[in-house]
Amino acid sequence: MALNLSHQIGVLAGTPIKSGDITDSSLSISPPSARMMTPKAMNRNYKAHGTDPSPPMSPILGGTRADLSVACKAFAVENGVETIEEQRTYKEGGIGGEGGGGVPVFVMMPLDSVTMGNTVNRRKAMKASLQALKSAGVEGIMIDVWWGLVEKESPGSYNWGGYNELLEMAKKLGLKVQAVMSFHQCGGNVGDSVTIPLPQWVIEEVDKDPDLAYTDQWGRRNCEYISLGADTLPVLKGRTPVQCYADFMRAFRDNFKHLLGETIVEIQVGMGPAGELRYPSYPEQEGTWKFPGIGAFQCYDKYSLSSLKAAAEAYGKPEWGSTGPTDAGHYNNWPEDTQFFKKEGGGWNMEYGDFFLSWYSQMLLDHGERILSSAKSIFENTGVKISVKIAGIHWHYGTRSHAPELTAGYYNTRFRDGYLPIAQMLARHNAIFNFTCIEMRDHEQPQDALCAPEKLVNQVALATLAAEVPLAGENALPRYDDYAHEQILKASALNLDQNNQGQPREMCAFTYLRMNPELFQADNWGKFVAFVKKMGEGRDSHRCWEEVEREAEHFVHVTQPLVQEAAVALTH
Repeated sequence: MALNLSHQIGVLAGTPIKSGDITDSSLSISPPSARMMTPKAMNRNYKAHGTDPSPPMSPILGGTRADLSVACKAFAVENGVETIEEQRTYKEGGIGGEGGGGVPVFVMMPLDSVTMGNTVNRRKAMKASLQALKSAGVEGIMIDVWWGLVEKESPGSYNWGGYNELLEMAKKLGLKVQAVMSFHQCGGNVGDSVTIPLPQWVIEEVDKDPDLAYTDQWGRRNCEYISLGADTLPVLKGRTPVQCYADFMRAFRDNFKHLLGETIVEIQVGMGPAGELRYPSYPEQEGTWKFPGIGAFQCYDKYSLSSLKAAAEAYGKPEWGSTGPTDAGHYNNWPEDTQFFKKEGGGWNMEYGDFFLSWYSQMLLDHGERILSSAKSIFENTGVKISVKIAGIHWHYGTRSHAPELTAGYYNTRFRDGYLPIAQMLARHNAIFNFTCIEMRDHEQPQDALCAPEKLVNQVALATLAAEVPLAGENALPRYDDYAHEQILKASALNLDQNNQGQPREMCAFTYLRMNPELFQADNWGKFVAFVKKMGEGRDSHRCWEEVEREAEHFVHVTQPLVQEAAVALTH
């Protein structure tokens, strides 16, 4: 999860967009999801444990100042648009991952890059920012394509408005694009500074049939994403949810076919809350869950319970089919507070626990399989890669039961690998395994909650290696310090704790969270440019870091005019 960006994104996008706000002039291998760790919890943990999230490091950039004439030569004016010389030092990365040739860096765009009125939000600021990113050697950008914006009016009616313009902007600048098919609600997760609901006609159906929403054992409904229990039922104006997702992706393909494979290089398929393949087991809305609570199972809508009933009967234990575990505690309990998750004699390690957790996790895998089958068919022979984001849930990772992972749908315990089945499912569809929080270190997290993000990263890396699936990463929290950058460099190199047979591996891509005014502050920008350069060098580079940093410093000065323009545009 990401730090709360309400202020940062608020500055970037003005006041939170509301329905009807259409002003043109306003213009890993790693752990938890960028929407997973709460900002308040992070701050509290840092203070409580005396750990600063950004430990001071020696400056990465030297002090020599580049000749201003170099900067002048680096810019050209073409049709009023400033561009950087094509012959720049930074190489263009790919969606590779073998052999140590460097990791391409993408940057996430603001959540509200397209307004509720389907226009580019703050057009001038967006253009200046994209130019600055390109000049820094960034490979491309990641954009949320919201279901709730594009198909909001009526079923099958798609308005690509602002996305047409934004993607053309990227194409003109030579930036690649990772397009996220965001079938979830924006709002309610960490870092969600704006609210973009599901399409109105979908909300109407959920109002009529509340069991389309994920439901916990106390009857609390979660409407971030349609319950996977209804995946194959024609509950959305005659279409199944999976059909709706497929139709949306097909419409996207047809509308942007001229950009697929060249500008649009990756389609990340949203599969749950925050766009991740998981259950909404740790919802922050209304203070329901707080880090590091274990969360709660989300299988109490009538459609999921119907599936559980059938599975119990097939297993020969029909009495197990009426409900999920009733002794698994509440959202903010810790494992040892509960009978089901406790280490000694816990239900999770009994026959019933294995039955339930196998069913619960398999439902999630089947959900991913259904949507990926559609995505693979729709984008076949278009030149784009397909990816899926998996949440990195690192708290209580050191316990036997791994309770927070279990409630999210990952059947991962001390005695069972829950990530290998996910990686194998992705492998069947040639999809990329995208994991978040690769900037985190174990000692930065509260040890009383047995957090272990680095160990989790290692486990996921080994699972993707075994399944022969490419691994991509994201950072969970906005971090601008060298300490975080160094951890990302280390994690992206995939130096595993086991002998790595065959070719050396790196992450196939890294996506940086997120473009905002703070990124363009002078000191942060300098460190970011050096970081991008280092990521591009790759694990097998024999050049000394001092040389890399000197080149980075040169580009910091070269990009200064664009960065100043972007910073000013984003804060006004």
